[in-house]
Order: sequence, then C-alpha cells, then structure tokens
Amino acid sequence: MRLATLLFAVLVTALVTVLAVPTLFAPSSALAYEMPYDPYPWCAVYSGDGGGGTNCGFLTIQQCRDTVSGIGGFCAPNQFYNPRSAARSQKRAPR
Repeated sequence: MRLATLLFAVLVTALVTVLAVPTLFAPSSALAYEMPYDPYPWCAVYSGDGGGGTNCGFLTIQQCRDTVSGIGGFCAPNQFYNPRSAARSQKRAPR
C-alpha cells in the first residue's frame, strides 16, 4: 500500500510538471498591450460636496490652473498620459 501511494504521488507530480509548467512560459498577448494614445498631461481635480470630478484634457498646467481658478480644485499629473500615438498596422499592397 505504501508503494502505491508513493507511485501515485510521483505520477501526479510528473503530470503537473508536464501540463502546468509550460503554461507559465507561454507567450502572452497581455504583455504586449500598448497604452492608448492620451496626449493630455494635466488633470483638473474639482472639489465639491458630491465628491467633485476630474477632467484630464489639458495640454499645459496653466490651462488647468485657469480652469480651476475660482471654482475650487487643483491640478494633478495625468496618470494615463501617453504622448506617443498608437502603433498603426501596416497594410500590405495586394500582389
């Protein structure tokens, strides 16, 4: 009985190694995800009783400051700022 248990444990270990380990090293498209194009580096974070809001549509900090001036809020860097345009797929000419 002890030999059967040991043999079963070795068999399960071998099966897990053969099936599970290669999936850890398989290429993933998630690693190649490119951030979407977002050219606006500044966000206006509005204050208010209802929690305020956010507007990440400013090219300069001065634009942002002018917007929040008098209505309350502050400017913060856009955490999703990505100045590069998304990679375009190259279309091949038909042969």
